[in-house]
Amino acid sequence: MSVEDPLKILEEYWGFTQFKGSQEALVQAALLNKDALGLLPTGGGKSVCFQVPALMKKGICVVVSPLVALIQNQVDQLKKRGIKAIGLTGSLNFDILDQALDNCIYGNYKFLYLSPERLKQDLVQERLSKMEVSLFVVDEAHCISQWGHDFRPAYLECSLLREIHPQVPLMALTATATPKVVEDMLHYLAMKSPVVIKDSFERHNIAFHVVRQDDKQFPLKTLCSQLTTSGIIYVRNRKSTVQLAHYLQQQGVTATSFHGGIPEQEKKTKLNDWLTDKVQFMVATNAFGMGIDKPDVGLVVHYQIPDCIENYFQEAGRAGRNGQPAKAVLLTNEADKVQAMNQFLSVLPEVSFVKKCYKKLCNYFQIAYGEGSGDTYSLNLNSFCATYHLNTFHVYNTLQILDRHSVIALNEAYHKKTSLQFIAKKDDLFLYMENNPSLKDSMKTLLRTYGGIFEFMTPINTLLLSKKANISENKMLGVLGILARDGLISLEEATNDLEITFLVPREDERTINPLAKSIEARHGLKKNQLKDMLRYVTCDRICRNKQLLEYFGEERKEDCGRCDVCSQKKGTVNKEKTMSDIKRALNGKNATSKQLGQLLNVDAPILLACLKDLVETREIKINSKNEYELVAL
Repeated sequence: MSVEDPLKILEEYWGFTQFKGSQEALVQAALLNKDALGLLPTGGGKSVCFQVPALMKKGICVVVSPLVALIQNQVDQLKKRGIKAIGLTGSLNFDILDQALDNCIYGNYKFLYLSPERLKQDLVQERLSKMEVSLFVVDEAHCISQWGHDFRPAYLECSLLREIHPQVPLMALTATATPKVVEDMLHYLAMKSPVVIKDSFERHNIAFHVVRQDDKQFPLKTLCSQLTTSGIIYVRNRKSTVQLAHYLQQQGVTATSFHGGIPEQEKKTKLNDWLTDKVQFMVATNAFGMGIDKPDVGLVVHYQIPDCIENYFQEAGRAGRNGQPAKAVLLTNEADKVQAMNQFLSVLPEVSFVKKCYKKLCNYFQIAYGEGSGDTYSLNLNSFCATYHLNTFHVYNTLQILDRHSVIALNEAYHKKTSLQFIAKKDDLFLYMENNPSLKDSMKTLLRTYGGIFEFMTPINTLLLSKKANISENKMLGVLGILARDGLISLEEATNDLEITFLVPREDERTINPLAKSIEARHGLKKNQLKDMLRYVTCDRICRNKQLLEYFGEERKEDCGRCDVCSQKKGTVNKEKTMSDIKRALNGKNATSKQLGQLLNVDAPILLACLKDLVETREIKINSKNEYELVAL
């Protein structure tokens, strides 16, 4: 088959006239019915590599993917292009699943997306055997390796695909893989004489920087004010997305927040505002970005230290997909290391706790021994933890472990969590307290516990509030209902924040014992990954690009010349000159950091360092308009 044919498909459905990187080589491998492993960087266009040949071949392309959101995104994108695609997501009952699989056999569908857990179902295996399959695809294939950053044991079931249709070619794709993970992918997927195609993970147009400053809001404001294109700011938790977006708005920067707990319609509105440049910055948790391709992102900021280099590199790689110069900046300070250790390591549950938690979970829902498989329940995490006096973070991480090992299917429904915002003026509020003394203590507890509750909708922990106010949770909920009724607050109320489906019958220790070694190995891997991340953050002697590429088994001989380490090497002799230029520019005229950056044509990290030094030595100061001005001698 000539290369012109896939190019016609590419242009017809995607509007591109040529492939980029190694896309064409992977397309040709699929058309020649060869197994292929594609290692393409974030933004490398992995989906095109299998979607184009699948449209040219007879039959249906079966894609295994680990994330519901990613499946839904790709299915939606294909449907928009007029391509028949279906995704088997959520807890489908037998009749719906049966009908969907029949549609794949008889309905001229070109793509079937499913999770690795689906492959365990006898019905799915039986129907797959009857389908005319053109190509098997394992997306995010690093999940098959216990050394991968998102290991999912269910991915080992992907080898079933080779048993069902031995002659159908298989394509495995990933954007982040160490040499050990590559070895595991080839082995566990039983790939036959595969074509291994690896693009360099290097992103030549991205300048990686680590900026250390106690007050991280200062460099963030400076970075954002200097940018003329779009940006993403990653934070560690949902509350921080709202707070930081609010701070940027106060600084005159257009920003919005995004996290997994936002209602779907609001997510769509926020995403559309950012994609259409109505909003410049998206402040988000790592729930944001997967499957979203905005080419003109000029800046990605990590406001805290990520848990591993794989996640950091993937998120940072969302910058500069149009090939234009872009920056990936990690902001850190002395407290960050301890916070990262506490968040990522201290809450890892031991195997004994996993056993205990699983047993309590079964008792909580009154599941009898040998029963429960396929049953779905709603769970209020706080109430469950309070009932059995368990640490919330340990329980949540345990649920994720059980989900990863296919003991349960965990669906986070945080959009149903109780949230509120005070809409009454403070004077009216104090008057209300005087007239309603029985509500006064509860209201004071609420106001003392949550900052920013007058400015924006704030998720609250009703169990925590009830303990602080020394009343029952039901009574606290009653107080909130009264405040909403009387027009003091806007209230979004819910009783559950998680949905759990039990995937195997209850067998207590016999269920968990086989997972013990895997759990312990994952904990060890997590510790090593965080150590590697912290080493990257603290090492300021080796080019950032060299450090990142070496982690993924790639050697770079030359320094990149763009990162903070390289800039520091080049800029040491120029720092004094830059500070002199700043003072000269401010002689008789005040200016913002953005104006100074444009005037002096200096990289933001160097400019920030110089401004910081000049402020600390009291040679310049910041006025009420957030402008820099010379200090009179």
